[in-house]
Amino acid sequence: MCVGLPARVMKIQNGMALVDASGAKREVSAALIDELDPGDYVMVHAGMAIAKITDNDADETDDILEELE
Repeated sequence: MCVGLPARVMKIQNGMALVDASGAKREVSAALIDELDPGDYVMVHAGMAIAKITDNDADETDDILEELE
């Protein structure tokens, strides 16, 4: 099973996206997603943005992860 974490895109430059995942900022590859803009939400796995998601999806995923703790 793979676990992806939701993150909000802060900045995009040279195929990389600076994302904020619950306060943790990191740089991930944005190569798999066409049309990505700051403010978009993505699912991040293994240093890559693997899917574009809605902010509701991100909230729901955060809630589920909190329940698992």
